[in-house]
Amino acid sequence: MKTRTLAQNLEVSALGLGCMGMSQSFPPIPPKEQGIALIRAAVERGVTFFDTAQVYGPFDNEELVGEALEPVRDQVVIATKFGFELSTGRSRGTDSRPETIRSSVDDSLRRLRTDRIDLLYQHRVDPNVPIEDVAATVKELIEQGRVRHFGLSEAGVQTIRRAHSVQPVTALQSEYSLWWREPEDSILPTLEELGIGFVPFSPLGKGFLTGTISADTQFESGDFRNTVPRFTDPDAREANLAFVELLGRIAERKGATRAQVALAWVLAQKPWIVPIPGTTKLHRLEENLAAAELDLTDDDLREIEDALPDAQGARYSEANQRMIDR
Repeated sequence: MKTRTLAQNLEVSALGLGCMGMSQSFPPIPPKEQGIALIRAAVERGVTFFDTAQVYGPFDNEELVGEALEPVRDQVVIATKFGFELSTGRSRGTDSRPETIRSSVDDSLRRLRTDRIDLLYQHRVDPNVPIEDVAATVKELIEQGRVRHFGLSEAGVQTIRRAHSVQPVTALQSEYSLWWREPEDSILPTLEELGIGFVPFSPLGKGFLTGTISADTQFESGDFRNTVPRFTDPDAREANLAFVELLGRIAERKGATRAQVALAWVLAQKPWIVPIPGTTKLHRLEENLAAAELDLTDDDLREIEDALPDAQGARYSEANQRMIDR
């Protein structure tokens, strides 16, 4: 597996593994043993970058990741996140008060079976806590050796700049793919200017870009996509199949799959971008990882750019969109 470097010399595999779906959002949720086996299979295939969060479950995902990676802890980079009020076991909104961050890190370390968190993200910007206070708290944790690197998730440009002035930000995690390119407007230029890495989640459009979802696909009860307008609006879903057709044409020519082309496109945008596609299936893991070896030529990239349609439908429900910092 090729490697890439985020900021502050944090070297990781060119593709990471997003572990959220092993505990929530995309049923059926596999048995814990299956999730552990998949994570360990990823390690065997060269993946060194694993993404989890307290709110996934909540808590179940950190425990899963911690158990899976305990035997190889020193060989991998574990990223987790704080930022929600979870005292009742359910999210009750954002909470990035310094005391909450400190106690959250204590709990994450225990669940992850480790003495340090390699990359600690603020999961969502808390409008009630100055980002400078958040960054200063994480800086203290870094000085104590309990955290190695500071990250932000779905943060806007001014928040990134303010946080970075207090504690250098190693990576921003936000959605980015062929059908969600908003970060190109101001986020990516800011990251490049400041020397911050980018970790896109949902690089396969929550599964849509793989070509396995049709206009008629029905999702199970509890599937996150049942709340997403891009999936619930029949007209939007039908229109967005143009992405699948475009990827299919290029994939056929390259002897690859749609998913591999979609991931290779993300990788081709900047050398400091590290996507974290998620899966619960070994054959999909192997398919995704092969994208790191797929080279798209300038002509391929130009063809995609010239033919790329405009995505239809909002990427989040109104409630979720309100939690995005702009």
